[in-house]
Amino acid sequence: MESDSAMVVFPLLTTPIESNYRACTIPYRFPSDNPRKATPTEIAWIDLFRNSIPSFKKRAESDTTVVDAPTKAEKFAQRYADILDDMKKDPESHGGPPDCILLCRLREQVLRELGFRDIFKKVKDEENTKAISLFPEVVRLNDDIEDEGKRLENLVRGIFAGNIFDLGSAQLAEVFSRDGMSFLASCQNLVPRPWVIDDLDTFKAKWNKKSWKKASPSFAVIFVDNSGADVILGILPFARELLKRGTQVVLAANDLPSINDVTYPELIEIISKLKDESGKLIGVDTSNLLIANSGNDLPVIDLTRVSQELAYLASDADLVILEGMVKCAADYDLGCFCVLCSDLILVDQLLATKIFGFFICILQGRGIETNLYAQFKCDSLKIGMVKHPEVAQFLGGRLYDCVFKYNEVLG
Repeated sequence: MESDSAMVVFPLLTTPIESNYRACTIPYRFPSDNPRKATPTEIAWIDLFRNSIPSFKKRAESDTTVVDAPTKAEKFAQRYADILDDMKKDPESHGGPPDCILLCRLREQVLRELGFRDIFKKVKDEENTKAISLFPEVVRLNDDIEDEGKRLENLVRGIFAGNIFDLGSAQLAEVFSRDGMSFLASCQNLVPRPWVIDDLDTFKAKWNKKSWKKASPSFAVIFVDNSGADVILGILPFARELLKRGTQVVLAANDLPSINDVTYPELIEIISKLKDESGKLIGVDTSNLLIANSGNDLPVIDLTRVSQELAYLASDADLVILEGMVKCAADYDLGCFCVLCSDLILVDQLLATKIFGFFICILQGRGIETNLYAQFKCDSLKIGMVKHPEVAQFLGGRLYDCVFKYNEVLG
């Protein structure tokens, strides 16, 4: 984990940071609220995190890397539940008042104190293997679409579908263990457009304007989220499309494991397995593809705390894609279950993207609860799926609705 001194502000946030940036989208409390009494919103989100404890406990119990894992898993469940109960009684306890970042951090802290470093490792490896086997077919289906606008929409649907693999969600974890997932079916069974926030047509028009492309190569930074279908079948085909267009792409992954998020070392391994003998991704040169450590150790991200390495790389980026990590909400419930086909639809991240001279903040699931309203110095695109009833109510949309929010910075 990065030390505090090594963490810096993401350079593309609008300044001054103090008045322009707040990691969490949904306010848990207001200045007029009693600081000693939990608000209804705080109680609702505390309960949401509490409901995830059984699925985390089950994963911890089966962690073969930890001695006496069942006993320690029970301790985790009790300690974290006690912390949440304390915060209900006194929201200022344990470093509160609570928000999604603090609730996530406290959960990870208890797990790590008990020796649990990566309780989702086994399922991540399994899902990575499955997704890698599907990657050529997913790419072929995208490449077969000649119309650029239709191909872009298909890639965006793939991001939504891939991001469903989010085992931090108590509901999704249960469904996943029972039914598994079908990526291609999930792509076709998203909530129909128009979505609750739907700027896709505007973005398509922008995407097709070749004038965006600078004389010098453009540069995109993509914050990746989950392992498995999310990163391999959702994000990487999109990144590959950028590479085809001459964009240099940096994939930023977590420093430490958290839920089923992909880590920096894991992403390096995944990319190496997907490349052919000549170092290409299904015919696309990868010399302009780099992998960076974001410095993050949670399933959500506060953009005022990123690694110096990433800040340096992103300072001149034309495109920033923040997948999943842009949100500050209960990361465990970011996955989405498709009620139409009983498939897991993976959607979970904030993609901050600046494509060909504009910054696109693609917010997927995890991004909705944290960075939906983050302001950047460049254009932004935020893509996400509404996986909590509370968020659906806040946005005025449907549960499992999709968010595709594009903001253009003029001048």
